[in-house]
Amino acid sequence: MAKKYTLDELLIITAAREIHDHENVILGVGLPTTAGALAKAVHAPHATLMMESGIIDFEPLVPPNHIADAHSCRGFSYATDLFSAFTMTYRGFVDVCFLGVAQIDRYGNLNTTVIGDYYKPKLRLPGSGGAADFISYAGRTILTMRGGEFVDTLDYFTSPGYLDGGDSRDESGLFPPGSGPSMLLTTKGVFRFDEQTREMYLARTHPGVSIDDIRKNIPWDLKIAEDVSTTDRPTDEEITFIRRFAPTEVVGRKLMFELGLANAARKAQEKSSG
Repeated sequence: MAKKYTLDELLIITAAREIHDHENVILGVGLPTTAGALAKAVHAPHATLMMESGIIDFEPLVPPNHIADAHSCRGFSYATDLFSAFTMTYRGFVDVCFLGVAQIDRYGNLNTTVIGDYYKPKLRLPGSGGAADFISYAGRTILTMRGGEFVDTLDYFTSPGYLDGGDSRDESGLFPPGSGPSMLLTTKGVFRFDEQTREMYLARTHPGVSIDDIRKNIPWDLKIAEDVSTTDRPTDEEITFIRRFAPTEVVGRKLMFELGLANAARKAQEKSSG
């Protein structure tokens, strides 16, 4: 009997499957590193995993606490610095990077700076960091969005996707040909970008999620793939690896979510009885 899995596990495994053997991959802390470790252990043994800080070709032992956490590695080929890691990206040596999303428009342009007016924000976000550099120069970018939103117009333009769509990214002359976001992974499905228009479309829904569930949170007429499918379930091997490598990343989030529900239910009960 196949193992049951959580949504977090499904997201990590779906992201990991985007990494191919022999690729150079820049990884951030959290989901990307777990996905990279899984890919290297299961289907991409020759992938070169790199941290933004300059730790190159590392063998993950446990999830890192930060982007320069060498103690999380069994070993690594060499260590350089953040400047050199970025320079490798500019020179075309990075095949894949991962970025988190706060706001995204139909052409994959990103906001990770501020929600609302820049000078009087509703929410101040971390900003660009290395995001604009990586999505500009990496061969392709895998986007992940847990709690962000789809918008017609970004509150702040932080990082370039496909600009105005079509050939506008390539015609700008600012980016390597063929670069840009290749996938958006959300808690409801998988989105990709049309090769001609560069507009986002729904490629797969996660199990139990309908197209209507997804469409109601998107402010434009979302395109749907003709062969839209359901995300493949994780294998037992993939689930076992994640639970051994990063138990707190998956189980911890699930526990916090359940505690949150329990607290909300308790407060609601107290309010109704009071």
